[in-house]
Amino acid sequence: MKFPSADEAERWIDERERKLPPRARRILEWLRSPPRWWLRIPVALLLMVGGVLSFLPILGIWMLPLGALLLSQDIPWLKRATVALMMPIEAAWNRWRQRRVRKP
Repeated sequence: MKFPSADEAERWIDERERKLPPRARRILEWLRSPPRWWLRIPVALLLMVGGVLSFLPILGIWMLPLGALLLSQDIPWLKRATVALMMPIEAAWNRWRQRRVRKP
């Protein structure tokens, strides 16, 4: 697994952020701004705990990578590692979706 550079990781995150619905994008942009570190860290940790508890109703595994990405705003090496792990997962998801669409 190749770790992306810091610029590549930031670009990858920004591209995914642009695909979000407008309201979710605004919230995420607000949380990712540098002066909000005091709120971002607890929210990221809560999301990661929620991801670990994904077997419970409402909570889901989707919370784990989102929490890691939010936390990575303040821990630079975590950003590169998180993106390096998420890139192949996204590629596999896209392949699965394409196969799923082709089947009648």
